[in-house]
Order: sequence, then C-alpha cells, then structure tokens
Amino acid sequence: MNYRKVGSSGLKISEIAIGAWLTYGGPVATKTTAEIIKTAVDLGINFIDLADIYSKGEAEKIVGKAIKDMTRCDLVISSKVFWPMSENVNDRGLSRKHIIESVEKSLRRIGTDYLDIYFCHRFDPDTPIEETVRAMDDLVHQGKILYWGTSVWTAEQIERAVGVARDWQAYLPVVEQPRYNMLDRHIELEVMSTCARNGMGLTVWSPLAQGFLTGKYNESVPPESRGGSSNWLKNDLTEINIAKARRLTELAQSLDLSLSQLALTWVLRRGEISCAITGATKSEHVKQNVMASEVRLSDDTLKTIEKILDNRPQKPMM
Repeated sequence: MNYRKVGSSGLKISEIAIGAWLTYGGPVATKTTAEIIKTAVDLGINFIDLADIYSKGEAEKIVGKAIKDMTRCDLVISSKVFWPMSENVNDRGLSRKHIIESVEKSLRRIGTDYLDIYFCHRFDPDTPIEETVRAMDDLVHQGKILYWGTSVWTAEQIERAVGVARDWQAYLPVVEQPRYNMLDRHIELEVMSTCARNGMGLTVWSPLAQGFLTGKYNESVPPESRGGSSNWLKNDLTEINIAKARRLTELAQSLDLSLSQLALTWVLRRGEISCAITGATKSEHVKQNVMASEVRLSDDTLKTIEKILDNRPQKPMM
C-alpha cells in the first residue's frame, strides 16, 4: 500500500480507503463488516470513512465495534455532519448547535475520543459560513477533531470557507470529498485546481461509479441489483457508457488488471487526489482493490483510456 499526504497537511492516508456508504449498518452483516475492516487494515488501509447519516448512525456503531480492539493511532477515521438525523428542526445543517451536538453523538457511536477528519457533508445556505468555520475551529482546539474538510462543495464555496478561516486565523479546511470517477469528471474543471491552490487534498467517493466500473453491468442489469434500483446509478447506465465499460474491460484484461483496478488506478493518476474511497461487501473486494495502489498506467494507456471515455469536461464558451 502506498500513502499520500492530505493536501499540504502532515496527515498521510492510504491511497485506497474503505467507506461505509450503502454498506455497513445496512445490507452487510455485522460479522462480515468486522472481517472486511480487519482485511482492509491488514492490507495497509488506514483510512476509514464514515458519516452520521450512513444507515442513520448504524454504520458508525458497527465500524466502531469492528475497530475497538485495534490501535487507535494506527487509524485515520472520519465522519460527517449535515443531513437530518431526526425530525428536530435543529438536527440538520451546519449550524453551531448541530455541529457541536453531532460530533459528540458520532464519537459515542464510534467509541473514540476524537475524529481525525470531520467533513461538512454539504454546503448549508441557511447558516453563515462564518458560524460553520468557527465551530469547526473550536472543535480542533478542543481536540474533538484533528482536521476538518468539506464534501461536495463547489469551488466558490470552498474559497469562501478558506477565506473566512484565513481572515480569522482559524484552522483551514484541509480536504474536500467529491464524487469522481471515469464517468463523472466535473471536479477537473474548478474544484481540483481550487483545492490544490489552497493546500487541500481530495478524498474521492464513488471511484467505481457505485459498481458500474467493475464490469458487473456489461451484459445485463438485474432488476434486483443496485443498477436496477438506484436512480442515481441509472443515470450512468446508458448504452454509450456500457459500450465504454466493455472496451475498458478489454483494455484492463490486456494489462492483466480487472476493470475496477483500472478505474481506481486511473483516479489515482492525479496528484491532487489523496485517496479513492471504496465500498466492499466482501473481503475479496478489498484484496482486489488494494492492488490498484501498486499500479501505474503508462502514457499510452492513459491516452487510450481518454479516447474511450471521450468525456473530458470543457468549460462553457463565454
């Protein structure tokens, strides 16, 4: 396993991380989750990404049980705050009240004294950015979190947060967590350069497009599968994209790789990326994914991929 710095901070995380979205505390059994997490850590993964909203707190509880006998300082654990956790009108957003109360709940569920990274899970237009930045800064000073970041924020929103933090000499956000994969490259336009300019890393989610870039839908889409039920994934399941996945699968096989390994290695080709957050429902998935950390694609291979994808984002004409 190789490790990268999170932006310009001193924190280092594994190039392949394990995330709990849509898996732990939900469809994956507790025992299986523990086995997957142990496999991940044994293979060098040190970054475990959580959020309070994942299975409404159950993901944090299940992962907390899985890591309770591990050495805490060997792990980098993150969680997130924003989405409604109850009907309480204040149990949502990025107000000081919600942030301070939510981090305490996450710490209890996970069974830890601190979070390595705490993400603002979306931008909150109803709360002054100054209030959010000050709350995050206070949590760092209190030792409840070591670093903070943003998730799915626009370049402009990130700039505003950084600007406020600098004006107040508060702790700066060190990381953004966006969606990024072969089919969704929107962050290449502005978010990547904005983060690089401000010393922020990128811990990207859905690097395999919710399983589409594993090749599992190359021939058909079973109705009971995620592809058959997820409205989000359905947007990717076009004939054009399926044709691309088939061609990418052939390319991967010629390199003695799986499509998922090719897709993860492609994500990691960018120096701005700190890690690719992967989901896993079996330990075997982890074993396959971590191998991508050891692969580097040649310039010729990258050019071939670019031709197949033919989707480099372009800035709109003025």
